[in-house]
Amino acid sequence: MTPEEIKTALEDLPGWKLVEVDQMLQLEKAYSFKDFAEALAFTNQVGALAEKEDHHPALLTEWGKVTLNWWSHSTKGVTENDLKLAAMVEELTRIDPD
Repeated sequence: MTPEEIKTALEDLPGWKLVEVDQMLQLEKAYSFKDFAEALAFTNQVGALAEKEDHHPALLTEWGKVTLNWWSHSTKGVTENDLKLAAMVEELTRIDPD
């Protein structure tokens, strides 16, 4: 996908941005949580989704924060599948665990 196509698609994914890491375009978003336990629980949810979809992001879990990057190694950039998975993560954040 071209950077322009990706930016257009990101209009439907609030908070996600297009970044360049190690000369590869990636989708990135940081999520905030009240503590480390919530951040870790979210990381585990994303990990389960990644396993199910057989597509694995970079995840950085910190106290009260998780930063998530999607890209495809095979294309060395962002694909429609990465955008689909970003949207699936957004759905995870809409589910109330209680």
